Amino acid sequence: MAAAEFKPDRSAYVRAHAWMAAIGMGGAMAVLWFMDSPHIWTGAVGGLAAIAFRGWYMASEELAVVWTLTRESLSGPAGRSVPLHQIETVRTMGSYVQVVTKTGDKHLIKYQADPAATLNAIERAKA
Repeated sequence: MAAAEFKPDRSAYVRAHAWMAAIGMGGAMAVLWFMDSPHIWTGAVGGLAAIAFRGWYMASEELAVVWTLTRESLSGPAGRSVPLHQIETVRTMGSYVQVVTKTGDKHLIKYQADPAATLNAIERAKA
């Protein structure tokens, strides 16, 4: 019986990719500037195109990932299952929630609309 399901939020996905695009554009322009290129602006175009393509290509896969929280465990994609008593730390990182186990394994619950609510649900289930 599932206590909660954590599904990715499309708007959080788009926001994360907008930030990646901004960083990618700035980084590509900086590299071209350091190379003394007269066409620094092409870095912005290339960075935006790369992240836009990545976002489009990965959307169906990333937005289909569901994590399920039960009274005993947190289960995710690819057969991942973490018993709640093995969870050491839960923290938010932007729209992500990172779960760290006592053995050091790290899992990301990505693109959450309300990462604080996801964190709180996991913490309550652990208690």
